[in-house]
Amino acid sequence: MPEVQKTVQTGEMTQRFIEFVMMHAQNAALFLGQIPNPKTGEAEINLDLARMFIDQLEMIQEKTRGNLTNEEAMVLRNAVSNLQMAFVEASGAAGPQRAPQPESPQPGPSQPAEQPSSAAPEQSPPVASTEPESESRKKFTKSYGP
Repeated sequence: MPEVQKTVQTGEMTQRFIEFVMMHAQNAALFLGQIPNPKTGEAEINLDLARMFIDQLEMIQEKTRGNLTNEEAMVLRNAVSNLQMAFVEASGAAGPQRAPQPESPQPGPSQPAEQPSSAAPEQSPPVASTEPESESRKKFTKSYGP
C-alpha cells in the first residue's frame, strides 16, 4: 500500500514541479515582452527581471540534476533554452549598449506563437567586454547576450 501512495505523491510532485517551472517561465516571458502586461495590455521589457527568472531556472536545473524524471528534466531544459534564446533576441532589440546595426528582415527560429514579431533576431558574433569582471560576477551570473 505505501508503494501506491508514493506513486501518487510522485505524480503530484511532478505536476507541481512542472507548474512551478512554467510559472517562472511565464514571468520571464512577461519581462521579455512576449506576454502583454495584464494591467496595461502592453508588452514591456525588463531584461534585469527576465534574467533573474532565467537564472533561477538555471539554478534549479543545476541543483536538481539527476533527481528529476525525464518529463521534468525535459520541461525544465526546454524552458531554459527557449527563454535564453528569447533573452538574446530581446536584448538585441532593446539593447542601447550595442552599436546600431542595419536590420535585415529574416525569419527567426521557430518560437511559440505568443511572441510578438516586433523583436527581429540579429545574427552577430559575441561581443567581448573590455571591462574586467569581478570574481563574484564570474561565479554567479550568466550572460545570454551582449
